[in-house]
Amino acid sequence: MASHIIAMAPGTSIGACHPVALGTQMDSIMVKKVANDAAAYLKSLAELRGRNTKWAELAVYEAKSSSATEALKEGVIDYITSSLEELLDSLNGKKIKIDGNEYIISLHKPYEIKEAKMSLREKLLTILSNPNIAYILLVLGFYGLFFELSNPGSIFPGVVGSICLILAFYSLQTLPVNYAGLALMILSIILFALETFVQSHGILAVGGIVSFILGSLMLFKGGPMFQVSKGLIISTAIISAAFFIWVISKGVKTFFLKPATGKEGLIGEKGIAQTPIDSKGGMCLVHGELWKAKSEERIEKGEEIEVVKVEGLTLFVKKCEK
Repeated sequence: MASHIIAMAPGTSIGACHPVALGTQMDSIMVKKVANDAAAYLKSLAELRGRNTKWAELAVYEAKSSSATEALKEGVIDYITSSLEELLDSLNGKKIKIDGNEYIISLHKPYEIKEAKMSLREKLLTILSNPNIAYILLVLGFYGLFFELSNPGSIFPGVVGSICLILAFYSLQTLPVNYAGLALMILSIILFALETFVQSHGILAVGGIVSFILGSLMLFKGGPMFQVSKGLIISTAIISAAFFIWVISKGVKTFFLKPATGKEGLIGEKGIAQTPIDSKGGMCLVHGELWKAKSEERIEKGEEIEVVKVEGLTLFVKKCEK
């Protein structure tokens, strides 16, 4: 309605301007206030451009909608054209007023049409304002920082995570974020991280998965257009759970591994007696090192021995069973 010239294509419609709250519920008083404001604004635009003011009010109050032919008859639009070239032909010689000054549109064939394309910044913002993209960036950012903190000096996860988080926060400013959902997602990452350091028998991991799913579902307020794809949420939750279960299983297995260093790492190792060994002592070679050794049985020089106990710098050994 604010345009100097309005044209419609055949088979299209115009109208139904009653205000609707996006993703929220307005009470009756607020609906009336918003409708009155919208009707007054649309009516003022119709008066400014010399259009049908009654239709403008009905379009808001009664959500009136008109076909292209009806809108032309009612003085809502100026032209019905089926192509851009036909529209330009209709506009040639038309008079319009801008800031009180009258201008005549003068066009010459062949028409040179220039498209106003989005800038790189606008294209980037369009991509980032997608809730699914914002969600993916947020998750990647959290995991990047988690891996960097778990393995200081890795650098790459920290750099990627920081970039993803900055882009995620940039996109979140264009979306209706529910901070309770964001807090639940942060809590889930903290629980996953604690699971790798604290032996909770999987309780922290389960809590992290539940918190992650609930936070993902609650992350954005509003209607379906602002909701993250449930398939994306489920797949991300499964991947996250599988990864941390794998990490936990590896951690549990380490408890059952035989020590490879220290005194415990020598028990069960084999070596060669370098001197006769008995209860009074002797020398043996284990891991390429010479050790004092004692044995309850006599072991001759050159015989293979096995370490059964370590006390200080003395190994207690026995003959290897052949």
